[in-house]
Amino acid sequence: MNEQTREAKLIELGWSSFFRDQIDDDEAGLVPVRITHVHRTRMSGLSALGPVELALPSNNSTGEYAVGDFVLAEPHDFAVRRRLDRASLLSRRMSDGSTQLSGANIDTLFIVTSCNEDFDVPRLERYLAMASQTEIAPVLVLTKADTAEDAARFVAQATRLARDLPVVLVDPRQGDALATLQPWFGPGRTVALTGSSGVGKSTLVNTLAAKGSGTAQLTGAVRAHDSMGRHTTTARSLHPVAGGGWVLDAPGIRTLHVGEMAEGLDAVFAEITDLASQCRFGNCTHTHEPGCAVLAAVARGEIDPERLLRWRNLHVENTAAGAPRTRRR
Repeated sequence: MNEQTREAKLIELGWSSFFRDQIDDDEAGLVPVRITHVHRTRMSGLSALGPVELALPSNNSTGEYAVGDFVLAEPHDFAVRRRLDRASLLSRRMSDGSTQLSGANIDTLFIVTSCNEDFDVPRLERYLAMASQTEIAPVLVLTKADTAEDAARFVAQATRLARDLPVVLVDPRQGDALATLQPWFGPGRTVALTGSSGVGKSTLVNTLAAKGSGTAQLTGAVRAHDSMGRHTTTARSLHPVAGGGWVLDAPGIRTLHVGEMAEGLDAVFAEITDLASQCRFGNCTHTHEPGCAVLAAVARGEIDPERLLRWRNLHVENTAAGAPRTRRR
């Protein structure tokens, strides 16, 4: 394979100058591999030549790698030499304070929810804050509109969650779902799916994945009494999409703990953040202070008091988590 063909194959995998520029002269003979599956004790991926099974260094564990990572490996046995820096990383804080890696080098995050009891505004705001903090563009994908009496009500609620938030209504079981979501795919582009269990993520992955790719996900039944489901995805995996691009599926998430999301929260609640600069006091908490521009907007009916309460609770939770405020890139 000549160098031009090799580069084109890598670009299809999501390769770019961001990764190429990280390679030192003495690493030119190593093979770039994008991780497609992370299991408890092993990992597999794709190189320009096709699928490979990766060999981990003895002092490494799979928990240090995320699906979507690019690594440099030896050409003869695909032993991992090192992981390249990530353009983006999707992770979540666990209740015990640890961090779980969900995916790396992601361009777009599909936040999947359904038009039923799963549509939970506070939880969706957390997902949006997570996407904003990691600088991954969010898209809200609504499913199960066929079972809702008034799907338009859910769409209207969704569009109010954040400024300029794309909201898409799809039926994951139908083939036209790919056409609807095609604007966010294309050669080298990676989309991750997140959301709680039973909203149709695995079904959507099955619809999006290129036929014959051998990446079908198990789907589970949904309980009739509350429209919820049990998650059936147990390992993160990266799947090719018909027409180009990649989709990453991960286990369902019911609880998303806030931490290190200060800028993300400010972006999601932009109408509050913008007004905060007009408050009389620089450290205004928007609870009782005189001259508070945010409270004045609430009084005028311009800001929903329930939304302000959710913003306040999330900021308190974020502060309690001991998250330092960092400068955005």
